[in-house]
Amino acid sequence: MKTIQPSIWRIALVREIAAILLIKLALLFAIKAIWFDAPTVPEDGLNRVAHHLLSNAGSPSPSTEETPR
Repeated sequence: MKTIQPSIWRIALVREIAAILLIKLALLFAIKAIWFDAPTVPEDGLNRVAHHLLSNAGSPSPSTEETPR
């Protein structure tokens, strides 16, 4: 004899967890669509990067480390 297993969706906890996960997934997609719709490219970014990488390191930037006492 075969025993018929009850559907997993009859368990209230499973339904609640599935609903919460669907809501969270929808919120994540909404946040992505609103705030991260297109990459932002800085103005004249390629030239600035090239200048920074290919220029001479004449004056190093001041150190932000504190001297030990």
